[in-house]
Formats: sequence, C-alpha cells, structure tokens
Amino acid sequence: MKIAVFGGSFDPIHLGHIKIIQEALKNLDIDKLIVVPTYLNPFKSKFAAPPKLRAKWLKIALFPYKKVDISLFEIKNQRPTYMIETIEYLKKKYHPTKIYLIIGADNIKDLHKWHNFKKLKNEVEFVVAKRSRIKVPSKYKVLNVNVPISATELRKKPIKKFLPKIVANEIIRFYEHCH
Repeated sequence: MKIAVFGGSFDPIHLGHIKIIQEALKNLDIDKLIVVPTYLNPFKSKFAAPPKLRAKWLKIALFPYKKVDISLFEIKNQRPTYMIETIEYLKKKYHPTKIYLIIGADNIKDLHKWHNFKKLKNEVEFVVAKRSRIKVPSKYKVLNVNVPISATELRKKPIKKFLPKIVANEIIRFYEHCH
C-alpha cells in the first residue's frame, strides 16, 4: 500500500487544502491519502478553533473523497505532536510500502528544523504543494496549487468563496464570533 500524508492545523479547512487533496489524488500513485489535523502545531503557541471542531469540519468537507482517511492521532495526543511520531504511528497502522509527505512550499526553508528531520526524510518522500512565488528545488515532487488564500487570512476575515460550501456557514459563524 502506498500512502500520502497531509498534516496541518486546518484552522479552518479551505479550498486551498481541498485543491491539494484533489491534486494529490490525481497525481500521486497512492492507495490512501491520510489527512492529519494537528492538536497544536509544534511551531505555534495556540489555535483558534478547538481541535475537535476542526476535525468535524474536515470530516464533513472530505466525506466525498473515498480514498481519504482522517487520522485523529495528533488530536488524541492532546499535545503538539512531531510529524516523525505521526509517521511511525501510520506505518504501524497501514504498513505502507511508500509514504509521501505533503508539505506547503512555505515549509521548505524550515524543514531542517523539524524534530528528528534526518530520520523523517529517510521515512518519507516530500511532496511540495506549490503556491505563490516560492521556488521549489527540483529534487521535490510538486503539486501545483494556486488558491490565493491562507487560513491565517480566513481566521481574520472568513470569505465564503474560499471555504468548502458544506461547512462554510459554520466556519464563518465560528470565526466571526471569535473577533
């Protein structure tokens, strides 16, 4: 079995994330794509939407994608979880012959700072979701995704056209209530 892993805060899930998932399903030779919402990203100090709510939005938004599983491993840990821990957990669960790890182009410059990076890069093949003008080194597989929005922007001002229709109203209500 070949899998791709796509982790993130998904705070909130938006059409950029959906496009990454669609491109991965179309362009990577995989049996499953595992989406892993973080409890709290190890590089961040807080989240806006609580982990269980973000997981609920993901389950609703990704329901139509039959090859997509959502792993609540990191949320169940109730602490920041390093990607290497998640990969080791997923290896035990799925016994994959190949693991692609999907990251945003903005993560390339800090990959070396990831916990146990040397071990991680031996376990996975990085796939870069390209957006904006960040140049991606040729050693990486690339998913071309050009949705001009970030979760950071959407937390400040939720814009319906960038959110999955099925959960857009709930996401907007949540973030507007936060401010």
